[in-house]
Amino acid sequence: MRGGSTEPGPRLPGTGIRALRQNAGEGIGMSYRWWSCCRTTTGRQRRVNEDAYLSLDDLGLWLVADGMGGHTRGDVASRLIVEAFEGLSRPDSLENFAYEVKARLAMANQRMRDAARTAGSDQLMGSTVVAFMVYKREWMCLWAGDSRAYLLRDGRLTQISRDHSVAEELVQRGELRRDQVTSHPSANRITRAVGAQDQLVVDQYHSFLRDGDAVLLCSDGLTKEVNDDEVAAIMDDYDCEEASEELVELSLERGARDNVTVALIRFEATTGFGDHNADDTAVNYGLTESTHQLARRAPGGRMRITVSARA
Repeated sequence: MRGGSTEPGPRLPGTGIRALRQNAGEGIGMSYRWWSCCRTTTGRQRRVNEDAYLSLDDLGLWLVADGMGGHTRGDVASRLIVEAFEGLSRPDSLENFAYEVKARLAMANQRMRDAARTAGSDQLMGSTVVAFMVYKREWMCLWAGDSRAYLLRDGRLTQISRDHSVAEELVQRGELRRDQVTSHPSANRITRAVGAQDQLVVDQYHSFLRDGDAVLLCSDGLTKEVNDDEVAAIMDDYDCEEASEELVELSLERGARDNVTVALIRFEATTGFGDHNADDTAVNYGLTESTHQLARRAPGGRMRITVSARA
């Protein structure tokens, strides 16, 4: 599809297209539930959607992949990542969960390398990936490339991931201001991706949930059009379904130069959570933070969405 439509990304059976789902989990002396909603659009200028997402709500796993390497090859690359998770079983610990996710990503990496060699082309087949998984109250984020993960907590938006890109390296060396990244000639040059090397290396960050946390995974098509203050305001003002819609709509209103994909998850304690709020969460506040002070945006035009819930 082209233009302002919202379309399903590649998915496994039963994951739900653009689905809002409610699930429950238990931690140490506490219980909580989560809702999630995923959306993707080709945007205003691209002919093919090379993004993909995966939503395995029952297992507590979500990911966004942004394929590269041409209209067809990028689409194939992101789809290979999603397909690698077929048959994933329920985890018994966060450590084993993360191990299995990394193994599936490594399998996708090998498939891309093999496909590129078979094609006999010098053009690389690859895709960024950002994944977020939850087990009981613990969570872990894994990523390679410039697709991002954000955490909204108490009105403050924190970027969990750090871009693997030439522009980010320049920022870290003090040679480029962060507000110059989008317009820099190296803005789209990434330094790590699934399929880029024989050995896949992902970064990771581990922490703990708090009541009211919300997590956003997104391709760079969103962050090219919507700044962090706006993301924080929308996530803080709306539920998962409405916030994901608002983010995609705002990107489209501003021209959506790239494919745009978002996966938004919100967590809510049901019992026992409040006693553990103060002592065990170490979010990486050295990364980008944004405390929104924006007025509520009026809801944009409504898009069709498939909604399901699970008690």
